[in-house]
Amino acid sequence: MDRKADHSAGLSPLYPALDPFDRRMLDVGDGHSLYVEQCGNPDGLPVVVLHGGPGGGCSPVMRRYFDPEGWRIVLFDQRGCGLSRPHAEVRANTTWHLVADMERIRKTLGIGKWVLFGGSWGATLALIYAQAHPDRVLHLVLRGVFLMMQDELDWFYGGGAGRFWPELWGQFRDMVPEEERDDLIAAYNRRLFSGDQMQEMRFARAWTAWENALASIDGSGRAGAGPARYAHAFARLENHYFHNGGFLEEEGQILRDMGRIAHLPGVIVQGRHDMICPPLSAWRLHRAWPGARLRMVAAAGHAMSEPGIARELVRATDEVAARFARRRNR
Repeated sequence: MDRKADHSAGLSPLYPALDPFDRRMLDVGDGHSLYVEQCGNPDGLPVVVLHGGPGGGCSPVMRRYFDPEGWRIVLFDQRGCGLSRPHAEVRANTTWHLVADMERIRKTLGIGKWVLFGGSWGATLALIYAQAHPDRVLHLVLRGVFLMMQDELDWFYGGGAGRFWPELWGQFRDMVPEEERDDLIAAYNRRLFSGDQMQEMRFARAWTAWENALASIDGSGRAGAGPARYAHAFARLENHYFHNGGFLEEEGQILRDMGRIAHLPGVIVQGRHDMICPPLSAWRLHRAWPGARLRMVAAAGHAMSEPGIARELVRATDEVAARFARRRNR
């Protein structure tokens, strides 16, 4: 039975697992080397997969949202996380370093233009890269939109989401003294970069567990922090970026600059019950980008692995591939 038949039967919408045809470490300067891999068809439609976090790293399952016969799938671990080196490093690690890294990867691989595929922070990075290099982008497929705005950070780190998960919020908040709880990002920053390895790890696990617990709509709240090494990079990098406002010029920069990419097509997939990146940001983006299609998934939260989210993402990549195949065949 082929994958399309599996999909119609209500089983996994993802394509079968596949291995890369190319793996490499790419020196991008500043002491950083990035892990980069390519999967699928070397002559296919190029797409770069942008993971979340910052600091989340890529995983093999991310390869499976694309038909390997039609796509040339590029994945990379952003500075400081995954298999990239040095691990958990925040020096020379800003949004603009990542945009430059993407350009270096594109040029190194000999790609003229590519599709951008990213969720959460990956959606943020995709939008910023597209606004900086609109002539290098064919299409955007975004999920769980995050616009790097203060009200989004206030929602998740200022008690908004905590009203739905008071017991988990209490565990996260109460890690720091009461007098520091008016700014938990700053309070955690002091501890995640204290130089005390045990303290850094304890707060990294708490930071990561809070986010992971709210990623899925299943309501369990039991996702945990994951492996210690992962949690350390994830928490330090995410906190570093959020503590510095994503290194953007001003609040609302992404929405301000949407005119630069108004001509580009896109798809926005958003979980209606996303506790980490609530639907308001996806709606704001869609209002500023009328040419993009907004697909609100009713029974879904934040995670790309949720069935409804995964189904819409695969549907989007199939549609994009078919669209460009028709262009080539004219």
